[in-house]
Amino acid sequence: MIISVDIIFKIAAIGIIVSVLNMVLNKAGRDEQAMMTTLVGIIVVLMMVINLISNLFDTVKTMFQLY
Repeated sequence: MIISVDIIFKIAAIGIIVSVLNMVLNKAGRDEQAMMTTLVGIIVVLMMVINLISNLFDTVKTMFQLY
């Protein structure tokens, strides 16, 4: 399985959106919502990375015929 560049662009887009929202919410004095937005962005990216790692392990198991 070859990972395309799309996943890198998706992660970068999530990072940009979260950082802009964080700055806007901090300027508006809503620090709690800014922190929650940051945490949600991190969780979304981590779920994407976990899915990729799972695919990697499945590929390695298939390649070496591990059961």
